Amino acid sequence: MGKKKHDVTMIGDEFPSIHVHTTHGKRNLPDDYQGSWFVLFSHPGDFTPVCTTEFMTFERNHRRFKALNCELIGLSIDTVFSHMKWLEWVREHFGVTISFPVIADELGKVSKQLGMIAPKAGTRAVRTVYIVDHEGTVRLIMNYPAEVGRNIEEILRAVYALQTADFNKAATPADWPRNEYIGDQLILPPPTDLFAAQKRIEEANVKGYSCLDWWFCYRPFQRKDGES
Repeated sequence: MGKKKHDVTMIGDEFPSIHVHTTHGKRNLPDDYQGSWFVLFSHPGDFTPVCTTEFMTFERNHRRFKALNCELIGLSIDTVFSHMKWLEWVREHFGVTISFPVIADELGKVSKQLGMIAPKAGTRAVRTVYIVDHEGTVRLIMNYPAEVGRNIEEILRAVYALQTADFNKAATPADWPRNEYIGDQLILPPPTDLFAAQKRIEEANVKGYSCLDWWFCYRPFQRKDGES
């Protein structure tokens, strides 16, 4: 893993070591999640309707994230007591119990460190999503404005796509696993020189690749053991 050489956390960086207070007690990130992936997502505040719908949808899909060895962690610039009261309200009104921890960041220190605050959008955290892998490396960052709720299905898809790409040493096409041209097949990294390009074409039939050209080849993906 490369060391961070800039102020803002970016894709490929090690997730910064932070100590936080959550609704489940103290947590050390990313150390407490070593060996598993996690999705850290911020929201503008408790007792806000869009955030409420997001939290319930995350919870409804919690088992699907866990099946991908991925944990969920929420965050907002509120106290842990505010979080607790809000989650209690959600349970009473919708019958949904939020089972993942929510970070209390009342001073905004974590949000600022992770670039979750857009100054022109106010002082509260915007809807940022970090996907961090089992080695503590940031793999994907999404930012949504306060007025647009997140698509939880897309976040799930992104985790699955990243894990599949890693396991197969390949890339996923647009809308994977339902790409309109090649379905759930994976794209091979383009060759980097003439010899590798020629070898790719020669090996295509033997190794089961489909090649439209030397730089555009794809193949079926292999599932990890135990994956249905």
